[in-house]
Amino acid sequence: MDLGITWSLILMSIVSFLIYSFTWRRRLREKNMPPAPPLLPLLGNMLQISAKEFPQSLIKLSEKLGPVFTVYLPNNPAVVLAGYDCIKEALLDNNECFGARGKSPLGYLLFKDYGVLSSNGTRWKQLRRFSLSCLRDLGMGKRSIEERIQEEAKYLAEELRQHADTPIDPTYLLTLAVSNVICSVVFGERFDYKDEKFMTLISLLKKVTSDLSSAWGILLSLFPKTLSRVPGPPQRIFRNFDKLKAFVAESVKIHQETLNSDCPRDFIDSFLIKMEKEKNNPQTEFHLDNLLGTVLDLFIAGTETTSVTLKYSFLMLLKYTEFTRKTMEEIDNIIGQDRCPFYEDRMKMPYTNAVFHEIQRVADIVPFGVPHGTTHDTIFRGYNIPKDTLIFPLMTSVLKDPKYFRDPKQFDPAHFLDDNGRFKKNDAFLPFSIGKRSCLGEGLARMEIFIFLTTILQAFNLKSDTANQDIDITPEPNKNGTLPRAYKMYFVPK
Repeated sequence: MDLGITWSLILMSIVSFLIYSFTWRRRLREKNMPPAPPLLPLLGNMLQISAKEFPQSLIKLSEKLGPVFTVYLPNNPAVVLAGYDCIKEALLDNNECFGARGKSPLGYLLFKDYGVLSSNGTRWKQLRRFSLSCLRDLGMGKRSIEERIQEEAKYLAEELRQHADTPIDPTYLLTLAVSNVICSVVFGERFDYKDEKFMTLISLLKKVTSDLSSAWGILLSLFPKTLSRVPGPPQRIFRNFDKLKAFVAESVKIHQETLNSDCPRDFIDSFLIKMEKEKNNPQTEFHLDNLLGTVLDLFIAGTETTSVTLKYSFLMLLKYTEFTRKTMEEIDNIIGQDRCPFYEDRMKMPYTNAVFHEIQRVADIVPFGVPHGTTHDTIFRGYNIPKDTLIFPLMTSVLKDPKYFRDPKQFDPAHFLDDNGRFKKNDAFLPFSIGKRSCLGEGLARMEIFIFLTTILQAFNLKSDTANQDIDITPEPNKNGTLPRAYKMYFVPK
């Protein structure tokens, strides 16, 4: 080809690209969307966002652009909200507009919009209402949820005693204990810690959650149609998720074969009974697909978030020994050594309650939050936000909001204590989010964290071979701020 023609084609391509870029950006400004970083056509803001440290890259953008801004992934807009005041205004004060679950192509590939976490509209309302009611009724049954947690805390303590002379990474045992609570509620049974079926289930869960929080997981969320066809890590996520789903399906089948409608044993039984009552309703949301989806929601969220919080807890208790000592003194004074801790004990234990709250605040295990979506066109803080826009409530910016926490980067139980040493609430303490899409299992998680931690501190002294000042409580790098670093410790019986 003639060299002059070649250069002419290149020049025309560059000019066309610049015209397209200018026109595209002008159209975005005319829409009056919240401000965005400099854009590239097709790529959007992908060059300003890290797939390995996604939440922190958004925090840095908020420092430049303010509490409401737009990112394009790659050309599809998502509005990011930062800081307690902004997120409260959207998710609580304007919950009807911002109360939808954000549409996620990856979530659809995994769940097909079944279950309570990813659904919207009538499906979400009915499943959430039923799930909350069912968990409440189970809590008032022959064996309350609190009794199940107390029982599991004893099993955990006994297992830890067997490792008294050796340092251990508590991650695995904590995951087993927390998972057993949700298994008891959902599946109607707890498992021995060495049960092969149970160990396989937990291994699958850890692989799925670890892969989803990795750079591959973020990229798969951003480009699901393309990367879902790529071999390697993306396919591993789907394979392991399918195995988790198969486990739940097998458990549901056993429940169907042994169901006694007059005496529901657990969540699955209660759902099956509801399915039978509505079998002649063609519009019912109580069918097998939603049962499988909801059970997966409860199991995955109910296991991973609480176990990670507990792992962070012991790491911080090892580092801040003075706070730990005062907490153990209060436990001895209020509960003693002769009975199990009860959740209501926290009302008489302001210091312990403050320490546990501060652990959750600093742990910040869901820094990105769970995506929301707009239900209709709206004007928010002077900006136009169209219907079905993806909303990212940056929850790490709430838990670390300097307006509400005196020194947000410092671990300090005084964030939750008044001048007289009494426990005080802090509006920006939102580890379970806020509004009508807040965490379904918040009550269960709060109870588990309190009872597990007080039971262990009641029975053990915590020790580490690592000096306090060398213990690192920052998240594991390149995991999007969701996982604590690995560590080992001693649980020394008192």
